[in-house]
Amino acid sequence: MDPLSDVFALLKVESALSARVEAAGPWALRFPAYRHVKFGGVIEGPRWLWIEGSSEQVKLNPGDFYLLTDGRPYCFASDLAAPVLEGVEVMAANLCDDGVVRFGAGQPHTIGAGGRFVFDQEMSGWLVDLLPPVIVIRGDSPQARSLRPALELVQLETKTIRPAAAVIAASLASIVLVNILRAHLASDVPPVGWLGALGDPKIGEALRYMHAEVQRNWKVADLATAVSMSRTSFSERFRAKVGLPPLEYLTRWRMTLARHVLRSDTDTLATIANKIGYDSETAFGLAFKRMFNESPGRYRARMRVAGSGPSKPGSQILAPTFEA
Repeated sequence: MDPLSDVFALLKVESALSARVEAAGPWALRFPAYRHVKFGGVIEGPRWLWIEGSSEQVKLNPGDFYLLTDGRPYCFASDLAAPVLEGVEVMAANLCDDGVVRFGAGQPHTIGAGGRFVFDQEMSGWLVDLLPPVIVIRGDSPQARSLRPALELVQLETKTIRPAAAVIAASLASIVLVNILRAHLASDVPPVGWLGALGDPKIGEALRYMHAEVQRNWKVADLATAVSMSRTSFSERFRAKVGLPPLEYLTRWRMTLARHVLRSDTDTLATIANKIGYDSETAFGLAFKRMFNESPGRYRARMRVAGSGPSKPGSQILAPTFEA
């Protein structure tokens, strides 16, 4: 798998929630702070989006998708002059029997659907911390090509309550999220940090090598040769793009994998060490303690007491809450 797929494979989704909102006339709604990632798409009619405390107001048009990632309260509006009401209260009071929220009268008429993801806290930094507060993918942009069919499915699935709706919604939301990130990577202003490095021809290739053969005893010279660069140029470019030296990045990814396995499987410490590239349980233990200030065995015991292992990765779909 590629690095982004690797990270998603370990991102245990604690919740994926969605709702459809059909609103008419002038309105403005404020929604409270949230964890990790909010997402949505505009099905019909324009609307405005802004983060509380920010002067930047983004106009969204039909076909546009957005991600919100910094956790601050945010607002949607059809009219910037409309009084701002509490969104959760308005939506709870206007929830219809078919699961759609409808309120207001007159023009303009807007329809949108959205929700949120809450990820495993220990893995979320690989993704959430590297994203800007707002990502907007315009529906008429070349990058949105793969999102257009997803928006049609969002529209179909949110029109009314259907059998197995929660399962479909969770899967569809994941497709939307991945495709928004792909579009963001392909945009004219690529992201910074690890996520942006995936789009760099040389550094992205090096990251794929490290993820594909995490157990290999990589040297910086080996990676530089693999991507046809000098050792010095590769090291400088890798650090500039990723924010870490190559082998430090590799160590952090290995330790991330180790924590996942320690929580989800019953493999021995020696087996885990071998799988992620350490010659001995001792070497693995020293590297783990150096990074997390506790031994692998102690970490595994603490996670089991906390009730998080051993288990297999998966999704937990909770009852919908009200989101724009």
